[in-house]
Amino acid sequence: MVDFAGSDAYLSDEEMAEMKATIHVPTCLGAVVLSYNLPDVSSLNLTGDIIAGIYLGKITRWNDAAIQAINPAVSLPDKAITPVYRSDGSGTTFVFSDYMTKINKDWENTLGTGKSLNFAHGIAAKGNPGVAGTISQTEGAIGYIGSEYAFALNSPIAYMQNAAGEFILPSSLSISAAAQEGIADDTRSMITNSSAKGSYPISCLTWIIVYKDQAYANRSEDQARATLSLLNFILSPAAQAQTTMVHYAPLPKEVIDKAQKALSEITYNGKSL
Repeated sequence: MVDFAGSDAYLSDEEMAEMKATIHVPTCLGAVVLSYNLPDVSSLNLTGDIIAGIYLGKITRWNDAAIQAINPAVSLPDKAITPVYRSDGSGTTFVFSDYMTKINKDWENTLGTGKSLNFAHGIAAKGNPGVAGTISQTEGAIGYIGSEYAFALNSPIAYMQNAAGEFILPSSLSISAAAQEGIADDTRSMITNSSAKGSYPISCLTWIIVYKDQAYANRSEDQARATLSLLNFILSPAAQAQTTMVHYAPLPKEVIDKAQKALSEITYNGKSL
C-alpha cells in the first residue's frame, strides 16, 4: 500500500486528469547542481548556454573559449568534457531541463523539458548516486545532481550564472531567494531562472503528492489521519528548521499557507479530517 509519493516534478494537468483527485504538498526547497571532475580546478563559473553547448555536443573541451572567458583566473585543461545524465526518469532531470529550456533555444528545440530526455552525448547513469559516482570516477566529467548528494560527497560544484548576471552557489539563502516571486495556489510552480538578485538559478520545490480522499486500497481512517499528521508536522516550524541541516531550504510563509490550505481539503470517504 502506498501512502504518498515524493517528487521534484509536479503532476501535469493531463496526468492529474487520468487519476483520482490529488493534492501537492510542498515540503521544502531544493536545488540541482552541476558537479564536475577537474582535479586542479577548485572554482568554476558556468552559464546555462555553456551547459547547453556541452550536452548538445557543441562544446567538447574544458579550455573552450566560452568557458575560459568567464573563468579568466582559472587554468582550464585541454581535456575532453564528458557529460553525465540520468538513465531513468526523474524529478532532477525535470528541474534541470526546465531551467535549460528557459535559458537556451537550441536546448528547447532539441531536448526540451521532461523527466526523461533523449540525450545524444555523454554517459547515462541511474539515480543521483549513479550520476555522482560516474562523475567522481571520470576525469573531465560534468553532470547534474541534487545538491544534497554533491554536499554529502564533497563534490565540486559550479557557480551558476543567474538571471541577474551573478555567479551563485546553492545555499539556504540563495535557494530561498528563488522562491520569492510567487507560487501558484495549488503550489505546482517552477522557480528556476528566478530574476531575484542572489537567487540560485536551478532551485525547486519538492512535493509529497497524496490522494485528496484517503479512503482507498482498504486504508483505515486512522491511517489517513496518521498521514495528515505527518504532513502537518513537515510544515511545522520545527521540521522546516531542519531543512538547512541536510542542504535544503525552508518554505516561505506564503507557500506554507497554501500547503496548509491544501491539507485542509483532505477527506476520508468525503468527510473532512
